[in-house]
Amino acid sequence: MKKRFLGLLCSSLLCLTITAQTNELRLSLEEARDYALENNRTLQNAELSVRQAYAARWQTIASMLPQADMSLGLNYTDGKMKFAMGEGMKMERDIENLAGSLGVSASIAINGQLVMGALINNTAIEMQNINKLNSELDIVSNVETYYITALAMKKTVDLLDKSLIELDKLYEITNNSVVAGVTEQTSADQIKVQQASMRSAINSTKRSLEMIYNALALQLAVGADVKLVLTDELDNVLNVEEALNLLSTDFNLNNNYSYQLAEKNVKMAKQNVIMAGMAYVPTLSAFYQYTAPNKYFSGEAAMEQSMGVVGLQLSIPLWSSGKRAVSITEKKLARQVAENSLADARDGLLVQHKQLRYNLSSAYEDFDTQKLNIDVSQRVFESTSNKFEYGHASSLELTNASMTLLTAQSDYIQAILNLVNAQIELKKLLNK
Repeated sequence: MKKRFLGLLCSSLLCLTITAQTNELRLSLEEARDYALENNRTLQNAELSVRQAYAARWQTIASMLPQADMSLGLNYTDGKMKFAMGEGMKMERDIENLAGSLGVSASIAINGQLVMGALINNTAIEMQNINKLNSELDIVSNVETYYITALAMKKTVDLLDKSLIELDKLYEITNNSVVAGVTEQTSADQIKVQQASMRSAINSTKRSLEMIYNALALQLAVGADVKLVLTDELDNVLNVEEALNLLSTDFNLNNNYSYQLAEKNVKMAKQNVIMAGMAYVPTLSAFYQYTAPNKYFSGEAAMEQSMGVVGLQLSIPLWSSGKRAVSITEKKLARQVAENSLADARDGLLVQHKQLRYNLSSAYEDFDTQKLNIDVSQRVFESTSNKFEYGHASSLELTNASMTLLTAQSDYIQAILNLVNAQIELKKLLNK
């Protein structure tokens, strides 16, 4: 309850932030996770599915409790009635009246199938709760992925902008040299081509960044008119140490939601076998019926009669031409299918764990390499730019240094994204 209260409070404060800042929503990574958990419609549907499962269970339980009905009737009679008064004596009488009738009935019935139905409903509730938790894990993972990806894209734009500023400066120097007749026009043209390539890369990255923001907005369930502002920095949310710790974390199958669902599916399949067998169990029922005397609103009473009946009944299944036996066989086959699926899930998850550990290990090694590579490429570009400015490096050397830096920046950001994705996938599997 405390956690839910804090979540609602946080959500309310965030809504106030949107209103106060003209459709601008400022979020840290933690705030984005909490906001999604409170507002994502997929999670809301998962919660509704849990409530539907509870309602279905109550329907099954209610069917085993007493049921009562009341009937009201209104009858109009217009005719003649003949009476035999004795041998040879008859009397005829006109009848015209309006009468109301009242009847009350109550019943209760219980058998093994109804009881097993309630137990199966309990398993269905457990499965819906697991689905809800799995949906929460998926949403949180998606938010983390999109949030960190957006920060990485933004950093890419910043790096490219910085390189473009340097190229603009060098182009101006080279162009002045061309005007003065010191440098050939081809040198300025080569730098101009690099400027165009850099601007194209910046625009492409910005378009990709906009797509990431849109995907994040969908996870947060915010309107298209809301501007998202991510307040965390990439270095603060890129937890490399946590990624390395995941590599040494043991995989507990029982903590994985997919495996839990497979286990519950086997449990339900076994319960269905028992439920099919309950078709051979007798049904015990009891009933009570009461019919009140007619109430005459006009005319004379033609007949006064009230009746109360109490009964107890035991229905014993005798013969169904093999229908019940075949039903049990069919449920047993379904149970075997569920058990095979559970075994496949166990093997598949174990293999997946090995693969995701390998992916994370490889992603970390590549990230470490690309981090060093971009530092070196940045220094080479700055050094070549200084040499070019003073005439100690050719335009070809500058172009090569620029292309190398551009490639290094792209590889570095891709290494970050690979590391983040590998880390989040392994976290989801381990339910961390």
